[in-house]
Amino acid sequence: MIAGPRASAPAPLAGLRIIDLSRVLAGPLATMTLGDLGADVVKVERPGEGDDTRHWGPPFAGEDAAYFLSLNRNKRSVAIDLKTPAGVEAVRRLAADADVVIENFRPGLMAELGLALDGLRAENPRLVTCSLTAFGDDTAEAAARPGYDIIVQALCGLMSVTGTPDAGPVKAGVAVLDVVTGLQATVGILAALNERERTGAGRHVSVS
Repeated sequence: MIAGPRASAPAPLAGLRIIDLSRVLAGPLATMTLGDLGADVVKVERPGEGDDTRHWGPPFAGEDAAYFLSLNRNKRSVAIDLKTPAGVEAVRRLAADADVVIENFRPGLMAELGLALDGLRAENPRLVTCSLTAFGDDTAEAAARPGYDIIVQALCGLMSVTGTPDAGPVKAGVAVLDVVTGLQATVGILAALNERERTGAGRHVSVS
């Protein structure tokens, strides 16, 4: 944190708006970090259910799980049903006035919903978009392979060096690949925003 005489200065990302369509860990960690840096983060959640992690307890703090609260500070939530035309139009309006849209749906789902990221950037050329996926979002093979942290832990070999010889491979205690992915997404978004200052145009950031 900035200390001393600069403490009252605007936060580094003040004035930027982030539309957060992500859930669980990697995406919410990225947007929370951007919010900590001063961005206005609008988190879009499913009506009635919200982010999956709202229910991942105990422990709970009030109605929400501590897991959810630990990843979603400095955000404003709005309930939008992306399976309805009205919901899709609402997100389009949000994206038209935003600086960043971030999502971690199965590759291709945004387009199926009518919210293709290249289409959102066509409507708002300064928009930076970011997708977080298990295996990338640029090939048909990757798009057919959704996955969680534990799957990639197994495939990359991390689980093979965790645990004991007798027990065999064991999941790492923390979803470390999700955490690293979220931090890398933050770096990519900040780089794209910096590039936009020079070019005037946003770009797509893909993190797997």
